[in-house]
Amino acid sequence: IIMSTTVQVKNSTKHIQLICVTGLFAAMIYVLTAWLHIPTGAGYTHAGDGLIYLAASMLPTPYAMAAGAIGAGLADLIGGYTVWVLPTIVIKSMWALIIGLFMVKLGKNNKIMPYIGVGVGAIFHICAYTLVRIFLYGISAALVALPGLIFQTVSGVVIFVALYVCVSKAGIKKVFAD
Repeated sequence: IIMSTTVQVKNSTKHIQLICVTGLFAAMIYVLTAWLHIPTGAGYTHAGDGLIYLAASMLPTPYAMAAGAIGAGLADLIGGYTVWVLPTIVIKSMWALIIGLFMVKLGKNNKIMPYIGVGVGAIFHICAYTLVRIFLYGISAALVALPGLIFQTVSGVVIFVALYVCVSKAGIKKVFAD
């Protein structure tokens, strides 16, 4: 009984820590999306995507999905892009799922797999937002917005790679490992 209680307390403490870190990631994603962005004709380009990648590399997948969905979804909601809130929540959470699968399921002890996951995630991100834009505004508007979306996605990848290298070398990533 004492041993099971100790395990339960450790699991409970870990869960609370993960919820807190998820909230911090969601807040940082929101700030980097809503406040540090460059407006474009088709929305805005921002740095928040780099932190979604980072959350997916550091947190268990469900927590990373929540951080990305909450942070980016709030940025669209509060920023007045209400038509994009639901697509953003779905796309960002699925994006974190894809990256998490590559890092956790396929990438255990594999240094290249996180980068492959980021590439696959980036392709998903571009395709998913383009499909939503086609549905909402038509193919012409989607094609016009595509270069900006590619730039935003690649910028997120660059930000992630820089942060991921720093976090990995500092050993911070291991704190949240399962």
